[in-house]
Amino acid sequence: MKLLLAIIFTLFLMGISQAQPIRFIAFGDMPYSAQDEVRYKRLIQAINQTEPNFSISVGDIKSGSTLCSDANNHRAFLEFQEFNGPVIYALGDNEWTDCHREAAGSFNPLERLNALRMKFFSSNQSLGKNKLTLIRQADLLPQFKAYVENSYWIQNQFLFVSLNIPGSNNNFERNLESVQEYFQRNFANLAWIDHAFQLAKKQALAGIVFAYQGDMFYNPAQAINLSSGYRDTLMAIRNHAEIFNKPILLIHGDSHRLKIDQPLMTNNQKYVLENVFRLQLMGADQVQAVEITIDNSKMAPFSFRPLIVRANSQH
Repeated sequence: MKLLLAIIFTLFLMGISQAQPIRFIAFGDMPYSAQDEVRYKRLIQAINQTEPNFSISVGDIKSGSTLCSDANNHRAFLEFQEFNGPVIYALGDNEWTDCHREAAGSFNPLERLNALRMKFFSSNQSLGKNKLTLIRQADLLPQFKAYVENSYWIQNQFLFVSLNIPGSNNNFERNLESVQEYFQRNFANLAWIDHAFQLAKKQALAGIVFAYQGDMFYNPAQAINLSSGYRDTLMAIRNHAEIFNKPILLIHGDSHRLKIDQPLMTNNQKYVLENVFRLQLMGADQVQAVEITIDNSKMAPFSFRPLIVRANSQH
């Protein structure tokens, strides 16, 4: 009898644990100037005070006109270590695809990408003082061993996926070297998206959260034009999401205005794809963040609260 009661009690505790909502912070596109460093430090302190399960940075750890130097990368790395909880970092365009700009130092973007990989993704551990163990695409799928920045982790029956999908048209522009890099990384990203949906289906997970930098929705043509670096990704997510038919959240930055909507249509273009939500984060002048709660016990599991540091307000 005592053993039976112990088993029942353990199962009860497991049920409570599984029912606990996930609460995490998302931010990006900061700090863009030396003046913003103070504001960014305030935001980090505010995030630490909320004690989230983890935080997600959607990249652009500097402005597009700031030097793409190892020193700036190291500065961002040290700032991520000021977070008490785990931080998962998705690469932005300002720190690699745009580094060819004269104001950014006229660097080779592919060299800068490799430098970021070595600096921020040298192990299967997240950033932050308390680490989170990540499953990296490079470790799981050997044919994509270069893509250490793509990862996933699972919490409370939700799959979280980070992807290297930056702004500036996903690097599908400028010259042959960039275009070749895009095709290779796009192939890896599509494979990672496929794997995510297969995993979610196999493990009967409750939903998926994708985090990346680029705004794939700033122009409707991005979904259909052959010149779009986001077309393949949007098609893949739409096709999988319609079949998966469970809650999906897309988190990105790039456009610097807070926005929450349902951006995708069904394949026949007749209906809104109601299980897919998009959170576009503020950034740049707005050094603020968003707190996301996922309550698996609810039919509509996502809820959002802007995390506003009053001292960071420009007005």
